[in-house]
This record gives sequence, structure tokens and C-alpha cells, in this order.
Amino acid sequence: MTIEPVAAARASVSQASVILDRAPQRHGLLAYINCFNGIVWREVLRFLHQRERFLSALVRPLVWLFIFAAGFRQVLGISIIPPYETYVLYETYVTPGLLGMVLLFNAMQSSLSMVYDRETGAMRTLLVSPFPRWFLLSSKLLGGVAVALLQVYTFLAIAYFWDIQPDWPALQIGFGQGDGFVGISIPPPFNGYITVLPAIVLAGLMLGALALFMSSVIRQLENFAGVMNFVIFPMFFASSALYPLWKIRESSPLLYEICWWNPFTHAVELIRFAFYGQLNLLAFAVVAGCLVAFLGAAIYAYNPSKGLIGRRGGPGGGPKG
Repeated sequence: MTIEPVAAARASVSQASVILDRAPQRHGLLAYINCFNGIVWREVLRFLHQRERFLSALVRPLVWLFIFAAGFRQVLGISIIPPYETYVLYETYVTPGLLGMVLLFNAMQSSLSMVYDRETGAMRTLLVSPFPRWFLLSSKLLGGVAVALLQVYTFLAIAYFWDIQPDWPALQIGFGQGDGFVGISIPPPFNGYITVLPAIVLAGLMLGALALFMSSVIRQLENFAGVMNFVIFPMFFASSALYPLWKIRESSPLLYEICWWNPFTHAVELIRFAFYGQLNLLAFAVVAGCLVAFLGAAIYAYNPSKGLIGRRGGPGGGPKG
């Protein structure tokens, strides 16, 4: 993992800074749109300029897909469980979990960038702007999700050539049935790529909101290794990403309860069902509820008068002067 020099970090916010400085005090709709575009484009351009980050984001899930899944295929059999209507290979089962892995690690990378921006003072440019703090943090969150979408669909494109793709009846958008149908029919696997998009966005927002809150807790970049060991890896492995919950319950009822209460489990299940054109209402409710809770906690934490950032000396994270 590489970290940009201080000069590069400050240069990366120049576009957003100019937009924020030119924003009219009346805060019209155009001003909000310009601010939003500046923040999102900053995240996308930062990602495109860090090729190592793009490659590392793909290496992790591809290793699991091509190496671990090949070995577990003969050991871990997957019974017929929703949303699958027949027996599936382990590679097929683990793919939604690997999509969740991409979202999770991208969210933590965004958390790391927030800590870095705070240390270099770049965050102050955003947080002291005339725009509401909730809008700035939400724009930052959506920028991270936009970056995650690039990674997710690149992974799906690679998995497609590995013959891992959703296989369910064509998605019909229109009216009528049979020969009288009028509209658009989207065949597999492209129907699954479309229906999974809202689930990926919602799951990415939830994990990104958690990362935003964590960035207010992490004081220094050196503490990020602890976050990896005590947050990211437990969330990923104690979930249904790599193995179904019924197998976990057979081996350890306590671990099953931990996995069930893990928000990442419900994010993975939301993606899994959406990949096959179905909606898991429980997973949707849990992910949406956690999104509201995590985002609310992040907005409070970045409040200069009440939150954790305020107790440390303002939006830049430096000492109070």
C-alpha cells in the first residue's frame, strides 16, 4: 500500500477547493451540485492515479476465487439454499462474498485516506466550507462508492470468463406476456449485473459510513494495522461470505450467533439475492438500518463542537489554537 506525498495530497484537493471557494453564500442547487462533483471527482481521480490500489483491490478476491475456491470445492459442498434453485459450485457461492470483500476493503481504504487528509490538513479545506457537514460527508461517502463500483464490475468481468455468472430467466421490463410482451428483455448474465447494482450501492454506503466513523476514531496512520486485525478481518471471516450459516451453526452455535449479528453478513446476503433478481427483506432492513446508524454516528463524530474531532482540536485534527 502506497501513501501519496503531502504535496500530492494537497494538489489532489485543488479542484474541490476552487469549487468550494467559488460557492455562493446562498447555497443554491448549482452550488451543491458543483461541490458534490468536486468531492466525487477527487475520489475517482485519486483512485485512478493509484494503480497499485486498483490492482491490490482485485488481487485479494481473485486469489480466493482462483486458488482457495478450487481447493474448497471438493471439501465444502453447498446444498440447495435460497436464492439457489439447484446445487452450485463453491466458486458460485463465494462470489457475492468476494464482492462484499471488495466493498469492505475499499471502505477501509477510504477511512485511511480520511486519516491521512486529517494529518496533512487537506480535510480542513472541506470541513470548514460553507456547506453543511452532513452534505460534505455524504458526498465523500458517495465518492467512495463510485470507486468501489469500478472495482466490483471489473471483478465481475474477470469472473465472467471464469464461467461464474448468474443464471436465471431473462429480466423483462415492459408490459404484456408471451408473444404479446412489449418492452426490453435482458438475458442472463446481464440481468444479474443490473439487479445487483442497487444492493452493491446500499452495501457500499453502509460499509463506507462505518469507515467514516472509524476514521474519526483512528488518531494516526500507524493505528490502521490494528483496524485491519480487529475490525476488517473479523467482519469478513465471521460472516456468510465464505461459507453458509447452516454449516457454521453445525460446528459452533456461538459463532453462528456472532455471524448472524454481523452487519457484513446481511450485506453479503443482500448482494447474493439481488444477483439472482430477488430481494432479501431482512438483509435490506439490517443494511439500511446500519447505514442510518453509522452515518449518523460519523456526522456526530465530525461535529466540531460535540464530536470526537472537536475534542481533538477541530476539523483538521490538529491542536486547538
